[in-house]
Amino acid sequence: MTTYKCFSCIAKINSEDLNKRFLCPKCGARIFYKSRTKMKTVKSD
Repeated sequence: MTTYKCFSCIAKINSEDLNKRFLCPKCGARIFYKSRTKMKTVKSD
C-alpha cells in the first residue's frame, strides 16, 4: 500500500482509495507526490 499526498490540499491518500481514478477525494486535484520517509543518518569514523 502506497501513501500519496495531494499537492493542493496536502491530504494523505492511500493507493487503495484511488480506485483507478487519480483524483483527490477531498479537493479533486490530479497532482500527487509520494511522501518520503525519514532516513537514518550515520556518521563515518
